[in-house]
Amino acid sequence: MLRFIVAGLLLAYTPPIAMTQTLLKPSSVSCDPLTGLCTPEALEPQAAAPTFDTETEIIYVGDPMCSWCWGILPDLNRLARAAKINKLNYRVVVGGLRPTDAQEWTPKFRQFLAHHWEEVESRSGQPFSQTLLGADHFQYNTEPSCRAVVTARALDSTTVARFFELVQHGFYVQNRDPKEVEFYRPICEDVGLDFDTFSARFASEEMKQETQTDFALNRQWGVTGFPTVLLRTGNRLHVVAQGYASFEEMWERVAGVLE
Repeated sequence: MLRFIVAGLLLAYTPPIAMTQTLLKPSSVSCDPLTGLCTPEALEPQAAAPTFDTETEIIYVGDPMCSWCWGILPDLNRLARAAKINKLNYRVVVGGLRPTDAQEWTPKFRQFLAHHWEEVESRSGQPFSQTLLGADHFQYNTEPSCRAVVTARALDSTTVARFFELVQHGFYVQNRDPKEVEFYRPICEDVGLDFDTFSARFASEEMKQETQTDFALNRQWGVTGFPTVLLRTGNRLHVVAQGYASFEEMWERVAGVLE
């Protein structure tokens, strides 16, 4: 039986949640305030060939511009630390919540965001600025922010969780635009990436394709919303969280599978 080190926390067994392999495609993006799950735009299926370097790993599937992914961040940080202590790999796969220019910046959409961000802030305690919502125009396309995370992962995989967090903070708290490459200059400085190297890779077709591969891969796994946390054991996927969850809930499920 595996022993887990989580600051003295005693975890009881919880049966694992089975991972569905049937992809349900929502017609449009929506966010459920009860489950804390944001469903993404449907995409055309693509072939995705995952490669696994370890026997067991925790996989976080999220989008930097998904508000519930920002809400769950403190608990995810604790999960990542627990994974490291227990020598479990922690992988980040980007989701692709709104990876096109399909969403129009209408008063109705801005009103939806204002109400939704207030819900997430109230439940999670994570801060939001709503200055952006007063802008006359903003293109809510999450592909560039996802591609930035993929680029950071390609340059130095040890930076990816921190990079993801700083992108979220830059968008939700500072209301800066992740589609602009200069958005990432202070983030690269913080995590120790060369900005010029990052900029060149960020604009490359290679990174665009790798980002699309992440989108296709999580949908191939049956992920239908973000945040989703999975535990992979060999070729089997177990759902740890679908939507907002506490660290204790997530780690209890991890322990329940691996004991």
